[in-house]
This record gives sequence, C-alpha cells and structure tokens, in this order.
Amino acid sequence: MTPPKRRWPFRDDLFDELNREFEEMERNIGRVFEEMKRVSIETEGEEGPSYVYGFSLRVGPDGRPHVEEFGNVPGRIGEDSPLDREPLIDVIEGENEISIIAELPGIEKKDINLSATEDSLRIIVDTPDRKYRKELTLPTRVKPDTTNASYKNGVLEVKLKRAEPKKKDEVRINIK
Repeated sequence: MTPPKRRWPFRDDLFDELNREFEEMERNIGRVFEEMKRVSIETEGEEGPSYVYGFSLRVGPDGRPHVEEFGNVPGRIGEDSPLDREPLIDVIEGENEISIIAELPGIEKKDINLSATEDSLRIIVDTPDRKYRKELTLPTRVKPDTTNASYKNGVLEVKLKRAEPKKKDEVRINIK
C-alpha cells in the first residue's frame, strides 16, 4: 500500500520550524525563571522592585503601524531613574487642538508635574509609591499658554491649542 499523496509538501518544514522556535522560547523562559529564582534567594526577605512593560499598537493616519511602549524596564526608560514608569499615552489630533490622554493610576492630582513648550509636553510624577515620567514630542506646534488639563480616575487629559489650525488640503479630482 502506498502512502497518501501530500498536497502541501512544505507543511512539514513549516511545522518543524515552528517547533524549533517554540523550543528556543521555552529555553529562554527557563533561563529567565532561573535568574529570577537566583535573585530571589540572594535577596530573601527583601522586597525588590516590580517591573511593568507593555505596548500599544495602532495604525496611524499615514496607514503605517505605530508602536507605543510603556513601563519601567531598566535600561529602557530613563538613565536617571530606571524605576520610573512611562505611562501609556494617546495623542489625538483635532482641527484646532491636540489632546493627550495619559494613564497615571494610583496617584493624586496634586502629585502631577505638567509642563509644555511649543513642541513638547512633559509629565512627571514622583511619589514614594509611584513614579511616572514622559517627555512627548508633539506632532505640531502648539500655544502652551492655552493648555487645559484635567485628572480623574487615573486618567490625565491635556488639551493644547494648535499654533495654526490644521490645513485642509483640497485636491482637484479629474473625471474620466
């Protein structure tokens, strides 16, 4: 009896490659857990720092994907204080203003240090329990003296007036 004819000759190669990738991931995760176990034994009784890392993936107005990282992974966020968290930020461009939404859970309004220039926004929070830091380059020039901000339920909303209204480009369309 002859074996059944394969319709997808590359199928075995594909699954072999996936299997190798999963085995490599399993080895890497094992190394990470071993390192965590070693560090926890060395620092027994001490509470170490907690780390946060995440990302948001969006398709921008240009049609290209944009990745926004946030968290406090050492060596990634800031040179001065590696335990500062970088908050998740959304930038919404309106016709006459730019809105920035920042997630800053676990703090009070009085702890937020907010400053703006014509082309950037800086958010700093430094409390014993939580530290956030983000310097954001704005997509267009703004009037920093017209900034309005509100904070409620861990969400900071900042609105900045554009220095110039968004131009509406008119395109002439030829009819065939």
